[in-house]
Amino acid sequence: SARIAKVVATPCMPVDSESGFHIVASRHAEKPVAGVAPDMSVCDECLDELNDPSNRRFGYPFINCTNCGPRFTLIESLPYDRSRTTMRGFKLCETCRQEYETPADRRFHAEPNACHACGPKIWIVDSNEQYAEFHAVEINVTESLDSEAERIRTRGALESARARVAQGQIVAIKGVGGFHLACDATNLRAVQKLRHRKRRPDKPLAVMVADLATCEQFANVCAEEAKLLTSPQRPIVLVEKKLRCKWIDSVAPGNPFVGVMLAYSPLHYLLIPAGQIWVMTSGNLSDEPIAIDNRDAWLRLASIADGFLFHNRPICVECDDSVLRLTDTGVFPIRRSRGFAPQAVALHNEPDTRQAPPTVLAVGGELKATICLAIESQAFLSQHIGDMSNEESQRTMERVSNHLLDLYQTKAEVIAADLHPGYLSVGWAEQLASNLSLPLIKTQHHHAHAASLMAEHSLAENSRIIACVFDGTGFGTDGNIWGGEWLLASTEEFRRFGHLRSVPLPGGDACILWPARSALAHLYSASIEWSPALPCVQTLSAANNKLLRKQLENRVHCVDTTSMGRLFDAVSALAGVRQQINYEGQAAIELESLAALAFQSSSSSVVAYPFHWEQAGSWELHLGEMLRQLIADYQAGTDPGVMGARFHETLTQATLEICVAARTETGIETVGLTGGVFQNVLLTRLIRTALESSGFSVLTHRHVPPNDAGLALGQAVIARAQWNAKCLR
Repeated sequence: SARIAKVVATPCMPVDSESGFHIVASRHAEKPVAGVAPDMSVCDECLDELNDPSNRRFGYPFINCTNCGPRFTLIESLPYDRSRTTMRGFKLCETCRQEYETPADRRFHAEPNACHACGPKIWIVDSNEQYAEFHAVEINVTESLDSEAERIRTRGALESARARVAQGQIVAIKGVGGFHLACDATNLRAVQKLRHRKRRPDKPLAVMVADLATCEQFANVCAEEAKLLTSPQRPIVLVEKKLRCKWIDSVAPGNPFVGVMLAYSPLHYLLIPAGQIWVMTSGNLSDEPIAIDNRDAWLRLASIADGFLFHNRPICVECDDSVLRLTDTGVFPIRRSRGFAPQAVALHNEPDTRQAPPTVLAVGGELKATICLAIESQAFLSQHIGDMSNEESQRTMERVSNHLLDLYQTKAEVIAADLHPGYLSVGWAEQLASNLSLPLIKTQHHHAHAASLMAEHSLAENSRIIACVFDGTGFGTDGNIWGGEWLLASTEEFRRFGHLRSVPLPGGDACILWPARSALAHLYSASIEWSPALPCVQTLSAANNKLLRKQLENRVHCVDTTSMGRLFDAVSALAGVRQQINYEGQAAIELESLAALAFQSSSSSVVAYPFHWEQAGSWELHLGEMLRQLIADYQAGTDPGVMGARFHETLTQATLEICVAARTETGIETVGLTGGVFQNVLLTRLIRTALESSGFSVLTHRHVPPNDAGLALGQAVIARAQWNAKCLR
């Protein structure tokens, strides 16, 4: 699990060999220099012991060694000693202590070391039990048993959990970084019950299997994807469906991909038999952080789960599963969490003559929230927190922030946040800055996206790129909502070079849930008639259409936006793909899937729809003629995938044109592709290929997600750059 960051050679004088070699007790340092290791999957040696009936840890759900197991979710502070982890309450038995203290042993100073006799334990309860009964079971379980009795009791709990899943029940399982909700993925009724209870009607659910052979039964897995799936990080990997059957389409409806992860903890290996496929989704209600505490999980998840498989190893902080996808250029991160957090992003080292940068705590945005702590030349990006739309997420943000500060025994000197006045994360940052009497630097949303990409590639603060920033919502410096932006950006500042033509959205965020509304708004803005034959017109009632038109005509409760996300929604609705969504990005995801198939099946090049740029201060992309031809295609019965493909090609050619114009004006030849819309792998590939063919160097995300999960990193480096620039003036 080690990563070599740099190699330094230092000449030394020999020491007296008689003094010997010693490992001494940790001393409290002002600022720890060692990074905190992420949680890693169980290693092969531990798996062999787990399955060996003659081994004393046979069937033990928490087996680990110095090469594997939980780290980040156990560590409360550095240095990394057992007394500073959530394992401090478990006293090592004599055999485990001998391993722990023997330098030649694989478990020498393995801080989570434990066994049946002295370590954490599991138990199972019904969700309909009263809390007093639930708590009594927990107390009873923690009483010590001899190893054989404990092994038998553990096996019984595992068998009960497996039986419940086989019967179609939903089981909440406490894992490494929080709870999962599990059921049999091939049981349609169980999956639909989980969707109904979790309020997740269409959004894809991840599945877990015991081995690659099971995964290959229902998915096309290439060698590189297999390498990702079996890596020590064990992320969820989006792989292409092989089967077209009811169970897999119920798990990932309207999507050619399914999210798969292999068992990564010994508990998972003991639970899931080879050949079985379990849904393993986050233990939360939609948009909330995952539950980590037994009582909290029992209270929050009792309405979803039929039973709970608990353990009594405390989890210090929640850490949800990471999500990756493989593209033609390598690994593409969608959610960076377990297995990766809180690995540092190395920041560009400025000359020593400059003032040392301040320690910055950046709080990210409103969706897919993360925290970033920038210390000297490293930026520590937190695990996924969730959407900041509820009190639970705000409490989690505070806990994650304090955890990072405690780990690295530092204090923030500057707070960084988004520019949006309505974000709850911004309000939290304002309160924090006020309480600590610290400066608060607010950064423009899309500039932060660009800076995140620049930081990931270790670009210097004075480097400039043409940043194509495509997303759903970001507060602009003019007070409007941006989202389809072409910026000239350095870490310190940016200029808006081009953008989509602004469109008024009636009801603002209501259009996110109703792509049909976005479609009608785009038609109105382009002076295109609302034909009764269009699916977006038919979706809404006549009364609603009339009200919507009045809103647009009188600009009542309308928000002007250049959002690329809402443009994708509009095109999806006009092509007849999706008029209403149940999860973020659904309309765009389904449009991309159909467009990708159209590109694959097309025997000739896909022709872009017409568009044109107009200059009024910055450049504006006008797509009215594209919308007219799109409607004509729909009325002519053109396949929705073909319309989607032509739309993707239109954005590709428009981006190429504006980047060439920017290069002509500025001489900048590096282009960055960032923002949530660039989770669209098809669009990313088309634009990258077109730009590279025209001589541009193109930056894309490889370590930090392009969506709002990367905002905190961008905010941190912008705040540092602006602080340094201010100090030098």
